[in-house]
Amino acid sequence: MKSLLNPEPSISSFSSIRTNKFPKFPISDTNSRLKFPVKDQNRSIGGNSRLKVKAVLDSSTIDQLGISVHDIRNPGISSTYRGSKLPKPNQTVLEAHARVCTGPTQTKPLTEEQAFKVLDTILRSVGGNLKDEEEVSRAQLGAFFAAMTIRANSFPEVTQWSQGERRAMNIFWPLLVRVLPHDLIFIADPEGSIMGAGSSIGPQYVGSGTNEMRLVGALREVLAGGHLGYEEVQGVLRDVLPLDVENGKSRVSESLLSAFLIGQRMNRETDRELKAYCLAFDNELGPPPVADVRSLTHYGEPYDGNTRYFRSTLFVAAVRSCYNESCLLHGVEWMPPKGGVTEEQMLKYMGANTSLSPIQAKELLEADEEVGFAYVSQRISQPSLYSLIGLREHIKKRPPLATTEKVQQFVRASGRESIVAGFYHEGFEEPLLMLMKRRGVHSGLVVKGEEGALSMTTRLRSVNASRGLPVNYCSGFRSSSVSSAIELDGLHAWTIFLQSLLERLVIVIGSIG
Repeated sequence: MKSLLNPEPSISSFSSIRTNKFPKFPISDTNSRLKFPVKDQNRSIGGNSRLKVKAVLDSSTIDQLGISVHDIRNPGISSTYRGSKLPKPNQTVLEAHARVCTGPTQTKPLTEEQAFKVLDTILRSVGGNLKDEEEVSRAQLGAFFAAMTIRANSFPEVTQWSQGERRAMNIFWPLLVRVLPHDLIFIADPEGSIMGAGSSIGPQYVGSGTNEMRLVGALREVLAGGHLGYEEVQGVLRDVLPLDVENGKSRVSESLLSAFLIGQRMNRETDRELKAYCLAFDNELGPPPVADVRSLTHYGEPYDGNTRYFRSTLFVAAVRSCYNESCLLHGVEWMPPKGGVTEEQMLKYMGANTSLSPIQAKELLEADEEVGFAYVSQRISQPSLYSLIGLREHIKKRPPLATTEKVQQFVRASGRESIVAGFYHEGFEEPLLMLMKRRGVHSGLVVKGEEGALSMTTRLRSVNASRGLPVNYCSGFRSSSVSSAIELDGLHAWTIFLQSLLERLVIVIGSIG
């Protein structure tokens, strides 16, 4: 089993690095994947000790530690962290989502052959005749038909239905309307005007119960390509979450909720809508605790992890905490659509407790001689949003929450606060900075790192590499209350250091080449 750390050198052999403290993250008694012997748990790293970290756990080491091979999860194979109880989505429909459940200019209409295959799969699934593939879930059906409706109602001509999609729908819709539940007929034709032979089901549909009634009213506006107010979005989210799909006690149909989430993203959320998603569950566990620290930097990495490049933020936070710059990380163990390596996976692999409450995280931040940084899982801090992981896998594309969950404050600080968040697609840098300002922090920074994360690159970018903003692009703000440029907080000092380092590395690499 390969570890995350370099096998050979002992840490104490790096004589050029000297520090009086190094973070000792608490070892979990119940949730750790690696349980170290008690005598080793408090071993300091540095000084006169010569701790060698091996890259491979051989069979004798595994036996000595009392670890079952089946209990070891390797962050290098991040799919092993996917919940075993999560039902898998139908791949045919999921591939269609990747094409049609996106923005007004990015959508790629299905060919006639593709449309026939998707609609035939849906018909066989709803009719109970799907044998060789996974069943098409209600969440998948809601997202697909919502995308088709929004494209027909409000997208530019080039991304509206193709002729092949129209021919396929003309053949399949008379069959589908006989077997689809009413909520899906409403999503596919809310005003009875898209499918031709007008049905009265869509215009008359109001949902089941008060929670669905509010969602259906909001969804009518979304399916028409419209936008909602701040209170309306927050009201819907608080009405329908958390989901309890496993026990069959969800407050609303998954079809309606998936249509709502993907519809808002396809319409490109307004600032009001994004603020509603960002702040809706701030106080789910009560007001955030306030840590008595000089400064605190919140790191907002994409929750779905990295699959191609190194994820460095956890190690950056550990190093920064060594010179009294407190850091708070947050995320999940596994998240679609990417399902990549996350900080929670790495911490679990190293034996850390990833089930800290915000109050426990505050205590770690204040114990700067011991730790100085902390990690909070959405599983603990915002269980309502965490309950959406299964549904998010089934809609394929990222919902608005993929943006707003990066700008959270699970712990506040008595001193200065900063937020750093990663992004990839051009157009999201300004909304992220807006959300940071709404949080009231002293400074904010967005970074287009590798895979939309915070890890910058030293690779020289080809002229024809990609459209949009280049990797390593940064943008940010500082509070106007800062009286002098000399009074740089930890975030800006670190940013300037990184920029200087990258410039020097690029020069060195260029001279070698």
